[in-house]
Amino acid sequence: MTSHILTTLRRALACHGRHDMKRSAAALALGMGILLGCVAAAQAKSQIGMASYYKMGTRTASGERYNPNGLTAAHPNLPFGTRVLVTNLENGKSVIVRINDRGPFTHKRVMDLSFGAAKVVGLTAAGVGKIKYTVLELTLLSP
Repeated sequence: MTSHILTTLRRALACHGRHDMKRSAAALALGMGILLGCVAAAQAKSQIGMASYYKMGTRTASGERYNPNGLTAAHPNLPFGTRVLVTNLENGKSVIVRINDRGPFTHKRVMDLSFGAAKVVGLTAAGVGKIKYTVLELTLLSP
């Protein structure tokens, strides 16, 4: 998502002619709206909700190759690269993950963990569990 924002902003700044100016202004407004949405999401420092895990896939939304054993997670709108402390509220186990994907795509969950992260916090047996996540380090401009 961060690379998408940067591409949108680059296009907005490289305008030529009258029609390009209108298109560039719209692109700039869209890019800034996305960026402000990411900042607003990150300012909600902690959240409690349900999480699950996934272990299949080839590429993440950030463009990285998916590593099922990595300590990564999917979140609907935290910027890629953001570091988050995830605690399983049923057993107290915690892990620090890096956001590199988008999801979950259901309103019932707040985060999807990679299989590796789910193993650390003990979510693999149940498949889903109640977690608390806390944003530790917000990264706006790196994937």
